[in-house]
Amino acid sequence: MNKKFYALVVLVPLFACPPLLAQTNPPVARTQSAAPATSISDFTKDFKKQEGYFTFYYDEKTGKVFLEIAQFDKDFLYFNSLTDGAGRNAERGGASANVARFIKVGPKVFLLEPNLAYRAGNGNADEIKTVEGSFAKSIIWGFAPVALEGDRALIDLTPFIIRDSQNIGATIGAPASSGGAGGRGAATGGATYRVDETRSAVYLPNTKNFPKNTEFEAMLTFAGGAPSGRGNIAPDANAVTIRMHQSFVELPDDNFKQRKFDPRSSYQLFSYTDFSAPMSEPLVKRFTRRHRLEKKDPNAKVSEAVEPIVYYIDRGAPAPIKKALIEGGTFWNEAFEAAGYKNAFQVKELPEGADPMDIRYNVVNWITRAGSPRAFSYGSSYSDPRTGEIIKGVVTLGSDRHRQDYLIAEGLLQPYTDGKPVSKVMEEMAISRIRQLSAHEIGHTLGLNHNFAASPKERTSVMDYPFPRIKQKADGSIDLSDAYAKGIGSWDKRAIMWGYSDFPKGADENAELDKIMNETLKEGFQYIPDIGGYTHPNANQWEDDENTITELNRLMKIRRMVLDNFSEKAIVKDAPMATLEEVLVPIYLLHRYEIEAVAKNIGGLYFTHAVKNDGQKPTKMVEPAQQWAAFDALMATVSPEALALPESLIQKIPPRPSGYPASAETFSGYTGPTFDPIATAEAAANETISSLLNPERASRLVEYNSRDSEQPGLIAVVEKLIAKTWKAEPVPGYKGQLQVMVNNLTLKYLLQLAANSRAGENVRGEALLEISELKSWMNGKLANAAPKQKANILYALSQIKEFEESPSKFQPEPAQVMPPGAPIGMGGMDFIDDWE
Repeated sequence: MNKKFYALVVLVPLFACPPLLAQTNPPVARTQSAAPATSISDFTKDFKKQEGYFTFYYDEKTGKVFLEIAQFDKDFLYFNSLTDGAGRNAERGGASANVARFIKVGPKVFLLEPNLAYRAGNGNADEIKTVEGSFAKSIIWGFAPVALEGDRALIDLTPFIIRDSQNIGATIGAPASSGGAGGRGAATGGATYRVDETRSAVYLPNTKNFPKNTEFEAMLTFAGGAPSGRGNIAPDANAVTIRMHQSFVELPDDNFKQRKFDPRSSYQLFSYTDFSAPMSEPLVKRFTRRHRLEKKDPNAKVSEAVEPIVYYIDRGAPAPIKKALIEGGTFWNEAFEAAGYKNAFQVKELPEGADPMDIRYNVVNWITRAGSPRAFSYGSSYSDPRTGEIIKGVVTLGSDRHRQDYLIAEGLLQPYTDGKPVSKVMEEMAISRIRQLSAHEIGHTLGLNHNFAASPKERTSVMDYPFPRIKQKADGSIDLSDAYAKGIGSWDKRAIMWGYSDFPKGADENAELDKIMNETLKEGFQYIPDIGGYTHPNANQWEDDENTITELNRLMKIRRMVLDNFSEKAIVKDAPMATLEEVLVPIYLLHRYEIEAVAKNIGGLYFTHAVKNDGQKPTKMVEPAQQWAAFDALMATVSPEALALPESLIQKIPPRPSGYPASAETFSGYTGPTFDPIATAEAAANETISSLLNPERASRLVEYNSRDSEQPGLIAVVEKLIAKTWKAEPVPGYKGQLQVMVNNLTLKYLLQLAANSRAGENVRGEALLEISELKSWMNGKLANAAPKQKANILYALSQIKEFEESPSKFQPEPAQVMPPGAPIGMGGMDFIDDWE
């Protein structure tokens, strides 16, 4: 999930809410009062009993769930997750978890969450007691037993289940973060929602019991608020019904072998503060999050595993999809073979009758969503908060995901000619993406983060976000036969070798791990996760070449060829001509991610996650010539020639007919219901200009130029930008209007940079200098300018005047933004710690 496209799930205390009130602040835990019955068996004689990890009973008459506690003061895993979503502010899959235990205090029963963030791992009993007493614990909920029998107690768990355990009521109504265009209209508002008990209940289909886990789910209806952000979150905004899930899971045994964390390894971090650490060692202990995997014979070069890692594919996935998911998941066995295992990683169809909620199964779920061909997919994991051991991997793939690839292929191939069969190439491309996606999301559940530096070394990792490889044949036609890589990447093999190798008895594990890492570095592999996304020229999402600059130039040529020939062949027979726009979007914006990649060269910084004495160079500025080449490539994307659509194509896109409304997947505009080619171009050009004048990039340009005068400074970049826009020779007609639009964008972002209080004063000062000089140039041009140029200059001068009168309050009209186009993958999410 990009972009961090999804909020991090962090290790936090879980507090409970009263069932009728969702609060912004942590709510106070509640207790229940009821006189205990004589025995559990008498109290539950008419209830439906479900035996498992925790035995529970369901009263069909009242809809209540009663939990039997057979053992107090015993730790277990408590997971809390969101089954359904309600828009951007409450997306499904959001979760938190910790260790919990039931304790008895007088007549009351409490669900207690100990504080595992602070420990005395190597301390004696007194040290452990001191640390435990220094930090607060959390009573999640309180109960009064309704029945007792020996050492066992029965509690009414219903209020605990039917509650806003994730404080979703507050977030549904919170302002949504800005995103893509909301079609040609957007919803606004925002207020806190509260759980309405009269429209909420225990959701029985997902309230289940298994030998090692007990599952509870509630159907909750939130009312009393108003939705915020783009689009509707429910058919009736006064009744937002979602499902929330809670799990009690058996802790694994204590035989898991922790592995040290290495920032170069690409593994997810598991950490805690250990106050028993010697003075010479760090307080924070860092380990790697991974599955338990051991060789039957650690001394053998190749050995079977004591217990292989097995993933099970959703039985409900369509046959071709299921086959692709199995094939893609099985790619990982190549990596485990490289680590010295035989058949240690397996992928199978979920057995008939097996339940994907059973903690014993690692699962790949194929789920249906409505309305988004860019459906989210993510790899989650249930982990032991004591050790970081992954005990269950859960991959969730959206059933519409492959449709975005199919849409791109439709636009590239223009395959629909009357009387001719439709090529299978589009379907094959989409299926190959599903294979890669299966491997990618499973990789997150193995403990791996994204590696966005994989494409420069020829597709070395499935943990990258891949852009389809688009080739041109000798005759100029499009070739998609190699759109996505097949098999596991060479980086992935090295990562699994480091994370899962089982070394011979007596071997120094740290020395063996360092040996693997040194070999990896010597072979030229790089690991740059999401943090490199803004500065590192080689760490890019949705990019497919070693040289981003030449790739952008190449993609622009392909894009122009396809646009010049774009026609109704891109849509199926009898489709409304207006739906050409949906297919046009990914083609017109084919270069959108390459713009991001190329912009990183300007004020960019190569860096590594070097550790002391590993031979890596920590940082290196990008060569000036490379930065100027990147600048030229970016400016080519906002030329009138690059932004213009063929007149014949514009004439083929009418206003939307009834039944086919504008949406997030279409362009926004200024012209009402008609297709707006200038606003469409503005959305594309906005990506380039906003990237060039990004405040952080501007700050680096100033800094790097001060340290090395050969580096292009902010003044030089802005002067060249103005020369390519405002000071370029005006052109007439439609392309002239595109030129005016780019000029206005340039001034808009330059003014915003000068007014940005978060930008350094040196940056704002240099931006002011360029604005002043541009203003002087405009005043000098005004008298002799042609009418259209004069209009452009007069509007610009009015904007500068408005800025000068009150820089801190200056807010220009926002530019058009692109429809959200990423086939989003969200990864590394863990129900204990954070995901990337």
